[in-house]
Amino acid sequence: MTGLLGGTFNPPHNGHVALAQAAKERFGFDEFVVLVAVRPGHKRVELDPETRIELVRAAFPDDVVKRDEDERTVDTLRHRHWDDPVFVIGADEFCDFLTWKDPEGVLERARLAVATRPGYPRDRLDSVLAQLSRPERVLFFEIEPLPISSRDVRERVARGEEVSGFVPPAVARLISERGLYRGYTGGEERT
Repeated sequence: MTGLLGGTFNPPHNGHVALAQAAKERFGFDEFVVLVAVRPGHKRVELDPETRIELVRAAFPDDVVKRDEDERTVDTLRHRHWDDPVFVIGADEFCDFLTWKDPEGVLERARLAVATRPGYPRDRLDSVLAQLSRPERVLFFEIEPLPISSRDVRERVARGEEVSGFVPPAVARLISERGLYRGYTGGEERT
């Protein structure tokens, strides 16, 4: 079984790491792959893919890190083959799952592992689940919430604030050494 975690990781933060760790503990993956979206279809990303990949390798030193050239998850799953893939996402992403390109095609090619947090409204998840032809392909697991977003990290860096409590130490070091996000002015979606 292969765990997959995809995103822009602009930058990767402790919430991403906690999500991956909780999924690994819950599902016992044989392999865990972090997919860095080169050209995400749903948002603009200012940092080049190579820099984001370097940040992801710093955040996930024990996992496989790959470039994801496809703009949509279903295309990634069509073009690559993993043993029993399980795509890990958060509950908020799952609530938007029906707006993804070919959600049924995603479920044909992979199961979804959806991280929920205590108190998250189950009826929101159930309403999406009820509209899927293969709801048994969706697995839920609970995680403790970490209220961190990549946008928050970028904004903190731009204001000259410390981010070491929000990103792994190796990521904080790279951001500081390279002067990343110092000129960030916003305009990207929250991730």
